[in-house]
Amino acid sequence: MAAVRLAVLGSPIAHSLSPTLHRAAYEVLGLDWEYEAVELAGSELGAFISSRDASWRGLSLTMPLKRDVIPLLTGVSELVRETGSANTVRFDGARLTGFNTDVFGITEAFARHHRPHLGSVLILGGGATAASALVAASRLGARTAFVGVRAPEGASTLRQIGRAVGVTVLVRRLDEVLQIDEALDAVISTLPNGVDVAVDIDRDVVLDATLFDVAYSPWPTPLAAGWHGDDIIGGLEMLVLQALAQVRVFVSGDPDVHLDDEDRVLAAMLAAVGL
Repeated sequence: MAAVRLAVLGSPIAHSLSPTLHRAAYEVLGLDWEYEAVELAGSELGAFISSRDASWRGLSLTMPLKRDVIPLLTGVSELVRETGSANTVRFDGARLTGFNTDVFGITEAFARHHRPHLGSVLILGGGATAASALVAASRLGARTAFVGVRAPEGASTLRQIGRAVGVTVLVRRLDEVLQIDEALDAVISTLPNGVDVAVDIDRDVVLDATLFDVAYSPWPTPLAAGWHGDDIIGGLEMLVLQALAQVRVFVSGDPDVHLDDEDRVLAAMLAAVGL
């Protein structure tokens, strides 16, 4: 019987910790599944998917594949429809179903830091992860989201998502976020790993806010190193939690169905990356 096969796709991908996380989970679950990292550009995605045989169970996707994969799917979850991005694909014969586990990774990380409710947030960045952050914020109760981007004209997608999920999206240039005078519950940075941008935020605005920086290598990021508040959530925590939801998808087909002995699985995944 052929082994069940899984992979994370992206470019660059050599740095990915997904194989470490998934292998740790499957070892606890007693599943002899293979999970590898594959360097792949968006133009190669269709051919890669169509050439998989029956041994393949699914894929994890990094940017920019989270949006590139949408036209190739035969079904999508509600969160994929809301965010416009899928970071997980499950194969069921000829059926390819897309899921978004990034939203779970964000909401669960806030819950673990005792922030189950948000009012006003600032999201830095305008890509697929920012879309997931916006939807996550809405699920945590946020009704106002400032969005800091380099080019405000490129934030139309986030405005549309905000309208759909009941969040007022107020767009600012990254160098203008200092002008925000409304106290924030959280700042969620989706900027690429290690990017040092001149983001100057009023200390009073973020005094009680949680910083959630989805980057994790190198750590701390410049934003985290200069943070005025006490509560910081690093991207490594989100990575583990979204991977946990991916494991649920690959095992049962449902990101909301808990695994057998899930506490042990999560503990093994956290330990595998030093958390």
